[in-house]
Amino acid sequence: MLDTMTATKIVGGVCGTFLVFLLGKWGGEVLFHTGGGHGGEQMAAYVIEVEDSGSAEPEAEVDFATLLASADPAKGEKVFGKCKACHKVDGTNATGPHLDGVVGRAIDAVDGFNYSGALLQVGDVWSPENLNHFLTDTKAAAPGTAMSFKGLPKAEDRADVIAYLQTLGG
Repeated sequence: MLDTMTATKIVGGVCGTFLVFLLGKWGGEVLFHTGGGHGGEQMAAYVIEVEDSGSAEPEAEVDFATLLASADPAKGEKVFGKCKACHKVDGTNATGPHLDGVVGRAIDAVDGFNYSGALLQVGDVWSPENLNHFLTDTKAAAPGTAMSFKGLPKAEDRADVIAYLQTLGG
């Protein structure tokens, strides 16, 4: 049964909880205030510097075969670090199939790995050109693929990774 003292404690507890939330809101506004500064101007918490994308001349596109010929497998091994979360190069499968011997291998050809079938849109064989196309944007190259990797936007990085993969035996 509820007596007056118990009801008072419940109401006091609810009011105290609201008071804590109100003080927390006030403290957050004081600490993280980014509103109007002196004279009504907006103040930013920090400045994000971006590259100037307004260059007058677009960069000339280099042929991928030329990039691959001058690619550095050592740099490719470092870039391959982004792939290590899902792919191994020791002949065992992980989340993705193993990639040792991938250059020149038929697509969807690793025994024991359950492919989605979407990779067949890329081609028949993992040639350097097909790998370059796929690694540019995996979802655009093979819609429906289970691979969630966004891709490597820099052509030099793709060439270095492919050069590294070419050094791995099958």
